[in-house]
Amino acid sequence: MNSLRSLRPLWLLALLLAAAGAEAAEEYSFDASEFEKKPFEIGGYLQLKQEGFALNRGSAFYRLNTIGQPQRESLDRSTGTLELIGKLRAGTGTFDFHTHSDLQRDPLAHDHNNTLYEAAYSARPDPGLTLEAGKRTLRWGKGYAWNPIGFVERPKDPNDPELSREGLVMANADLIFNREGPLRTIAFTPVLLPVGRDVNSDFGAAGHLNPAGKLYLLYRDTDIDFAWQAKGSRPGRFGVDFARNITSNFEIHGEWARVSRFPKPVTDAAGRVTTEVSDATSYLLGVRYLTESDTTYIAEVYRNGTGYTDVQSRQFYQLVDAAFAQLQETGSGTLLQRALSLGQGGYGRPTAGTDYLYLRAQQKDALGVVYLQAAVTAMMNVRDRSYQVTPELLYTGVKNLDLRMRLFLLQGGAATDFGEKQYSRKLEFYVRYYF
Repeated sequence: MNSLRSLRPLWLLALLLAAAGAEAAEEYSFDASEFEKKPFEIGGYLQLKQEGFALNRGSAFYRLNTIGQPQRESLDRSTGTLELIGKLRAGTGTFDFHTHSDLQRDPLAHDHNNTLYEAAYSARPDPGLTLEAGKRTLRWGKGYAWNPIGFVERPKDPNDPELSREGLVMANADLIFNREGPLRTIAFTPVLLPVGRDVNSDFGAAGHLNPAGKLYLLYRDTDIDFAWQAKGSRPGRFGVDFARNITSNFEIHGEWARVSRFPKPVTDAAGRVTTEVSDATSYLLGVRYLTESDTTYIAEVYRNGTGYTDVQSRQFYQLVDAAFAQLQETGSGTLLQRALSLGQGGYGRPTAGTDYLYLRAQQKDALGVVYLQAAVTAMMNVRDRSYQVTPELLYTGVKNLDLRMRLFLLQGGAATDFGEKQYSRKLEFYVRYYF
């Protein structure tokens, strides 16, 4: 298999790095100076990733994304990534930054990207007050794979929810009050998120400050958030979340969000596009359970109120078929341009449907090997029964080094969510070194 052969150089590199760092597992030493706050800190990671794709040539998104390119059964891709994270402290203020750079190469394209994920200055004049301005990634919500109340952040990738994300330029604050009684903590986070031609331009229409806020309550060991974003660059919305440990090893969490007059472009099979405007309700309910044998189970049910129904999705896939038929028969690309535009918008989101089920099982010290973690993740579109299963292995037994392998297996028929993705299989391996 081409993708397996292409992984050999990275396997050799991984083995060499593992051998070089094997001494890291020796005896533990304590150095109090390591825990002192330094005026300047910098760290990050360097990652090498190899991917092998089995392409789904009959799918809608394969055809849309490879127009004018040679038709292929498979594709191998190499990516190098560097992320830097730093802090500069002076008095009660802190400036921190997070950069992301990557270089990607495959037989069809060479690309590079340099992005400033975060760069913000924060001041803490009082233990209960923090003021902040700059580019920041806020993380609102209690869900693992999705966050319906993540109003002022870029959405997670449910395939890798813990991946770093680019932030947004904003001014925000945290006001925290601790007290005795059932209601032990109250915290309020106001936010101003301006949008202009060169500032947060992908957030929505320019010319708005977009005030938002989150009220946090710790009530009888239950975490509760009330979130809100005013109408502006995007429609107004509000929501609530909660999380509670029922026992020390069993947690439940949930989110609920309401978007007022959400505009959703919808097409029929002939390419006639209309915009449906209606209130949209999204919600999520999940559990996390840790067994005595250190197996962690995560399960979530997600309702995406801004997503597309089965009928709406099928009409988009029919439009793609009609667009390529028109191109072949008449040479006209009118429908194709329309399908491309829609595919790059809401229809092209990783989970663009309305109802999903997420399951993950994660085993610590798998197969009796210390620092080896095995996991399997399943994600299903409940409406059309298409799904994705992802087994993985992660080894962290060498100091500052992660070795991770994942295999994505997608299954679904024609005109289904996972059946119309660009690939049907993906093998991924990366070596990540922290410094």
